[in-house]
Amino acid sequence: MRNIIAVVLPIFILTLFSPSLLSAKGKKINTIIVDAGHGGKDFGAQGGFSYEKDVTLGVALKLGKMLNDSMKNLRIVYTRTTDAYPTLVERHDIANKAQGDLFIAIHANSTPYTYSKKLVGYKTITRHHKKVKQPIYQTTRHHETSRMGVETYVLGLHRIGQQGSEVEDEFASKDSTSESLLNPNDPQTQIIIAQYTQAFLTRSVRLGTKIQEQFGQQGRPDLGVKQKGLEVLAGSAMPGVLVEIGFINNPQEEAYLNSEKGQFEVALAIYHGIKAYKGEIEK
Repeated sequence: MRNIIAVVLPIFILTLFSPSLLSAKGKKINTIIVDAGHGGKDFGAQGGFSYEKDVTLGVALKLGKMLNDSMKNLRIVYTRTTDAYPTLVERHDIANKAQGDLFIAIHANSTPYTYSKKLVGYKTITRHHKKVKQPIYQTTRHHETSRMGVETYVLGLHRIGQQGSEVEDEFASKDSTSESLLNPNDPQTQIIIAQYTQAFLTRSVRLGTKIQEQFGQQGRPDLGVKQKGLEVLAGSAMPGVLVEIGFINNPQEEAYLNSEKGQFEVALAIYHGIKAYKGEIEK
């Protein structure tokens, strides 16, 4: 009897005190966290005339409005609504305190700088008592790219442990009773936490796939759903994705991402992806 209580009681506490974790069990999605990447002093990637922080905020606000307008019982929580810079820890705190069911981070992509050298002349130097001509090169830095398209990231496996710690912290913050019964050193507790984090990853992949499908239907190049050890996802105790909405250092995509039409279409693709995922989860 004691063994049965030891297993059942922690599970009961998980469902009783942690609404955000219920989404991993097929319950309703009530709260979505919308995170506009970068902001304030953190400009993010830079294009020919714009910064990532401004593009992401424009899309985030449009996405939040779409969700609010179409799903009246859904609560949207923004990590920022102005040109401010919440740290990654602050973004985690906003998401976890709001008991979010989904975390949607919006970013713009960029490729690394490349460099080229061009011979521009010679100068005469003395080497070993002889005068010789030494070439002079001019180095040019290039940032423009022809790469384009959208990709969505979910949390990499090597950061799952950090998310598990966030899940533990959320349980403990609900009630002192849960803190005493959910012993982090107890293998049973660790199994339960691992099941939740695995469920989060599975749900995140499904959400990312739905979002990418929507971009594909718009005609945007689909670069797929990938895993990466992103801090902004690792610290949030809920399923989450980071959407790279285009390459800001591609002149064509930069113009598109800064236009009202482009930002609306990007937000619309993410919105339809969330809606499709939500409908599937809540069946």
